[in-house]
Amino acid sequence: MSDELALLAEADRLAADYLHSVAERRVFPTQQALDDLVAFDEELPTAPSAAGDTLNMLRRYGDPASVTSNGGRYFGFVIGASLPEAAAAERLALAWDQCASSYVNSPVMAKIEEVATKWVLEILDLPRESQIGFGTSATACGLSVLAAARRTLLARHGWNVDEDGLMGAPEIKLVVPQTVHITVKKAARLLGFGMNRLIEAPCDEYGRVIPEQLPALDDRTILVLQAGEVNMGEFDRFAEIIPMAQKAGAWVHVDGAFGLWARASTSKKALTDGIELADSWTTDGHKWLNTPYDGAMAICRHADELAVALNSDAVYSTAEPYAQKNLVLEFSRRGRGMPIWAALRSLGREGVDEMVTRHCNQAQMLAEGLRAKGVTVLNRVVLNQVLCTLGDATKNEALLNRVTEEGEVWFGPSKWQGESVFRLSVSSWRTTDADIARAVEVIGRGNQEVLSGPYSQADSSRAVMVSEE
Repeated sequence: MSDELALLAEADRLAADYLHSVAERRVFPTQQALDDLVAFDEELPTAPSAAGDTLNMLRRYGDPASVTSNGGRYFGFVIGASLPEAAAAERLALAWDQCASSYVNSPVMAKIEEVATKWVLEILDLPRESQIGFGTSATACGLSVLAAARRTLLARHGWNVDEDGLMGAPEIKLVVPQTVHITVKKAARLLGFGMNRLIEAPCDEYGRVIPEQLPALDDRTILVLQAGEVNMGEFDRFAEIIPMAQKAGAWVHVDGAFGLWARASTSKKALTDGIELADSWTTDGHKWLNTPYDGAMAICRHADELAVALNSDAVYSTAEPYAQKNLVLEFSRRGRGMPIWAALRSLGREGVDEMVTRHCNQAQMLAEGLRAKGVTVLNRVVLNQVLCTLGDATKNEALLNRVTEEGEVWFGPSKWQGESVFRLSVSSWRTTDADIARAVEVIGRGNQEVLSGPYSQADSSRAVMVSEE
């Protein structure tokens, strides 16, 4: 037992050293650190390794090659740094090692996730009768609620998909925005909707569904809307669209992986007006709530329908109707709601409001600073997304390469209306106004170097990366 505790203490020390360095360490690793990752290409060991050897390898080769997304100058995707209380709760949860499937598996996790459900519904001001499944990601949670939506609509038409499957079933249509996030498409593909059968709703110049051009809806339709379009950060016009969908008998799902947290900000809540009328929502904790990664939420107004669709009771393992194993994809699971509970308890309503509002203000500061440096900002910056271009793909790529090599900040490429752009997201609790000013200076300097002449693209693969964020 003493060896175990000594090893954990050493891991805690290394973790503390890492966190102490995030303010000034490179945001993206050096090429040498990336090259050194070859050290992990070992043969499977035959015999047990000496105590501490594995941890030492992680320290030597893993630490230098990590991306400092837990710092204040990472703007690549909407990835919040881990709040101290949330990270500490996660650390304790590892020690508890609970299987948080139901009350009988872990009474403490069941209670904590029950309270987390109540608090999330309160701070997001969503229907209190809803239930929340704490899953791995907005992708998995979206798959869950879309499955529940289809099952419910089919049941209303007398079709039992659990018993009879989909062969011969009435067709359920899936209507999505033209700007729909790839993870919604992934969930739809896995559920068998078929990419060629998705119905796209036309969007305006801000990436929002145009109510007047909404495709025909009926009581065999699932309509997906967005809270925080991934490039523009814009919100669909829920108060206009959802009543139209309800009148037709459609199910409305809102993809709000990060944008749903605008509802917790007194200055931004108006962007979400009418969102509470939907049938289901997805959001992440590991984005704007700044919990550790692998924590998201499937929120459903129709709690019974979600619990029945995802039910996984077995003869040896029955549980309460709203046990987490009946609200998420996983049967065996860790308590993903615990860091979310810890974040909400440590910040409170005012703390979440302050953090979200501050990031939106910092995004405005970033946009204004970049415009002053000659960078074109393409969006209205209504939230925490800043979408930019230098005018063409070659210049954008050159800037990304230059910034990546310098290591002071990091952000990534994107596409908007088929054109090359780059996107900066402000979502880390560690980000200060000084970090914003630093980013402006680094990007401004890079822009001047790009404009001054041809830029040597030594390793363009380091800049051009894609994520499901």
